[in-house]
Amino acid sequence: MRVLLTNDDGIDAPGLAALADQLAPHAEVWTVAPQHERSAMSHSLTMHKPLRLQSRGERRFAVSGTPADCVYLGLHHLLPAPPDLVVSGINHGGNLGADVHYSGTVAGAREACLHGVPAVAVSLYYLPADQEMFWATAAVTTARVVKALAVRPLPPQVFLNVNVPNVPLEKLRGIRAARLGDRLYHPRVDERIDPRGRPYVWIGGPHAAFGDAEDADGRLVVAGWATATPLSAVLTDEAALSDLRSWTDPQ
Repeated sequence: MRVLLTNDDGIDAPGLAALADQLAPHAEVWTVAPQHERSAMSHSLTMHKPLRLQSRGERRFAVSGTPADCVYLGLHHLLPAPPDLVVSGINHGGNLGADVHYSGTVAGAREACLHGVPAVAVSLYYLPADQEMFWATAAVTTARVVKALAVRPLPPQVFLNVNVPNVPLEKLRGIRAARLGDRLYHPRVDERIDPRGRPYVWIGGPHAAFGDAEDADGRLVVAGWATATPLSAVLTDEAALSDLRSWTDPQ
């Protein structure tokens, strides 16, 4: 089995290392990851400037671009043949609810899915007060998911978003299938003045709350479950399309 790994925290991130260590005994692991952190890059591709590749050892490459760039280069340039699976992560922080629209981690898996390769995005959800990151919990959970997908593959154009609570493995309650829930953030625009007297802003506030749905990813992860959410790479809303056809001009 050949597996391609990527992430958005950068090639030196501990989550990526934990994932590679967990999967290496069972697969031919290739790693193509950003040279530096590329969090919240969503699905951007670097189209208007060159990308730089740097070998970091056997089957391991750092790229000067985004997670989606890394997967594209892995699939179409670096690997000798298509991988059986792409795994993106383990992200430092959850990718729950609407986070999936902004996440570079999720975009890495989506890019693979768009090219017909099975894919999983994995994130470790932690609280600000946590003193330790339990990467091994997420890595073991990922291995379990990979093993399950070998038996029951995902449908075409569907990939998996996995979130794991930051707890020791023995305290993990298990894995639950979950829908995307609502994740709310406090809106914040922090305006400051630079040393030359010019204004600039930082945007993005802290987590506020998860929605009320008990079967959604956010509430389940907080309750101690790892969650697995199937996401479609096809964005057309078929019900809305049918309604539009009822009043738009005929062909």
